[in-house]
Formats: sequence, structure tokens, C-alpha cells
Amino acid sequence: MNISKEQLDELNAVVTVDIAKADYSDKVEKILKDYRKNANIPGFRKGHVPMGLVKKQYGKAVLVDEVNKLLQDALNKYLTEEKLDVLGNPLPKEQENFDWDAENYSFEFELGLAPKFEVKLTGKKAITHYKIVANDEMVDNQVKTIQKQYGKLVSKDAAEKEDLVAGTFMNEEKEINNDTTVSLEKIKGKRNLDKFLGAKVGDVITLKTKGLFAEEHDLISALKVSHDDAKDLDVEVTFTVSEINKQELADLDQELFDKLYGPGSIKNVTELKEKIKQDAERQFEQQSDQQLLNAVTENLLENTNFDLPVEFLQKWIRTTGEQPLTEDEAKDEFEKSEKGLRYQLIEGKIISDNNLQVTFDELKDFAKDLIKGQMAQFGQTSPQDEELEGIAARILSNQDEVKRISEQLMSQKLLNFYKENAKLKTKEVSFDEFIKEVYK
Repeated sequence: MNISKEQLDELNAVVTVDIAKADYSDKVEKILKDYRKNANIPGFRKGHVPMGLVKKQYGKAVLVDEVNKLLQDALNKYLTEEKLDVLGNPLPKEQENFDWDAENYSFEFELGLAPKFEVKLTGKKAITHYKIVANDEMVDNQVKTIQKQYGKLVSKDAAEKEDLVAGTFMNEEKEINNDTTVSLEKIKGKRNLDKFLGAKVGDVITLKTKGLFAEEHDLISALKVSHDDAKDLDVEVTFTVSEINKQELADLDQELFDKLYGPGSIKNVTELKEKIKQDAERQFEQQSDQQLLNAVTENLLENTNFDLPVEFLQKWIRTTGEQPLTEDEAKDEFEKSEKGLRYQLIEGKIISDNNLQVTFDELKDFAKDLIKGQMAQFGQTSPQDEELEGIAARILSNQDEVKRISEQLMSQKLLNFYKENAKLKTKEVSFDEFIKEVYK
């Protein structure tokens, strides 16, 4: 057997595999002899079928099968030994007048080669790394939310600002008939709010749906209509008051602190606010980190230039799917996947150049940390290491879980690498400012 490579350009090559009769004949002969021993052909005793008849009936199929096995093994070994970084899979070239009755065969494969390039993380422009802080207004709002959650409802005769008014919204034409409770804090506009103020049980209030609530989802919930129906809805509805309650806030005392965080963990309002601030900023950090990963990814794609074997890749897409595609369909598919392929190559280069590969021990430790975090949510704060080892072993025996956790760990390793090596500028913002800047 002989294997040779013709380099067409930096991104394309053709590998030729020559297979001689001596490479496959012994294997084919052995298989046919085994067939002869077990063949059941009418008119012949088992094991006494003439070899010529066996070859006539099975010879071509066995030959084709063995040559293809030999070919694939040889090609895979060659790519590995030569350390050829190929994109997609080798594509067999069509050969006219190919003859399986010949004794020697020659096969050609097209290769699409991965490009050579360098990755630079320190460009001219720094990437913004947001530090999201929980400001006083956010913390105070959360304190008030907690007080409402643990407070109590007190029945009232007449509605005042910030009360909760229960009742029924109705409109026969739009088939609206829904019992609900409205927080007057969510009513939009002084004119609408004034219609509620002073209302008593049994009163019927007439309202316009357009501009009734500050948020569209509140209108959807109050009227029990679909998102499509709520959009631009401008009809008159009646609201019949059935109950009025005042939300009496819970006292900020030790009893409430203990309910929230356990006995003695929080001793005063200052400590409560600091705890709320810390918890919020810990959650914000996850969003900030994800945004940083996205920003670095876009920056790398924009500033890392290299060519791809486009023609080869489009041909590969066209011919290797479940259903063959037309040239235009393959071109569209390539354009959809090109960005992902480019980042996959860039990420692979970063991982390889900086030895960021995930080891099994790292994967196991990471899985155990995830398990500890989940157990802590259910009050198990000090699990035994033996227990963690057992759970981790069960999880890591599932290949889908291994893939999922490996991807999480690799994202974390890349994030840490970017924080240490990319050109970053830290910007401190509130959560609202972060949403406005990032998602606009």
C-alpha cells in the first residue's frame, strides 16, 4: 500500500491511496474459506460447496467490504501520523471507469485543511467588563418587597393609593370576563388612578385599556388576553370592585431577619441591606461574565482574519448530510454556520496554545462543586466527600452529562483566561444601566 499527498494550496490537498492485491488478498481468501465452511447451498453438503461457487456468489461483496475497511483504516492512520488538521471529513473523488475486477486500486480524497493563524487578545480597543452594583434604590425596593411578602392584608372601605383592589374586568364584545386583583401602584396615569381612589365595594369603574398599565404583561394578566390581543388593544372595560385591602408591611425586626436567613445571621437593617446587596451582586456577576464572554467572542471574530476552504466545505455540506443539497442550499448552510466554525477554530487555537484542556480530575472536582451548590439549596451545607464522590461518579458515567459539564468548565476556564489576558476596562454600572447599554 502506498499513500501520497498533493498540496494544491494552503487550504486544499488531495490524498491518493494505492492498494495492491497483496494488501487484501489473504484477508479476502480467509473470509471466503469461512463462508465455504458455513454456506448452505442446495445440492451441496455443508462445508463441501466448491470454492469457485462461493467466490462467484460472495467474492465481489467481500472484496469491496475488505478494501473499504483497509482504505478507511489507512487514511485515518495517515491523517493522524501526518498531523493533518482537516475540516469536515475527506471527500472521495469520483473516478470514471473504476473497475472492481482489477487487482490493484487507486483512490483519491479531497481534503479541506484548517488555516494557520495567530490569535491576539490585546487589540487597540479595550473590551468593557461591567461590574454591576446593587444601588441604594434597588436594595430599598427589595427590602420593601420582602416587607410586603411577609406582611399582611388589612380590609378597607375605600381605596387609596398603593392599595390592592380585587374585582372583575368585563367587556362583552371582546369576551373579557376576568376576576383579578390590581395593585394601584401599577396603574398608569393620574386620570386612571383617580378613578380608583375613593372607590368602594360594589362600585363599577369604566376604563380604557390603552395606557391603563405601565407594563403590557400587567394588562395581559389583568384581562386574561393573549399577547397578540393585548397589543394595541383600545377598548372600554368595566371594573366591578369586590374587595379592597391595604398591604401592611412586616416590621423589620429580629423575627423577620431570622425567617429570612436563619437565627442570628442578620441582626439589624444595615446588615439586612448589606446581605441583599451581596446576594444581588453575586447574581449580577454571572450576567456580567456571560456578557464578557460574548464581547470577547465578537472581538476575536472581528479581529482574527483567516481564509477557509470555502469550496470544499460547501461541497462537504452538500454531499454528507442526511439528504443531498443543491449548490445554493449548501451555500446558504455554509453562510449560516461560518461564524460558528470560525470561532470554533479560534477557541481551539486558544485552548491548544495555552494548555487549557479539561482534565478528568478537573472535571470531577467541578462536578462535585456543582453538586455541593445544588445540595446547599436544600439545606445540606456539609455533605461528606464520599457521598459527593458517589454522586459525581454516577453523573460522569452519563456521556451527555459529561459533555454538558465539560462545556461549562471550559467556558469557565476561557473566562478566567480572558480576564487575565485580554485588554479590558472595568465599568461600574447599576443593573438598569447594564441592561440599557448591553441590550439597548
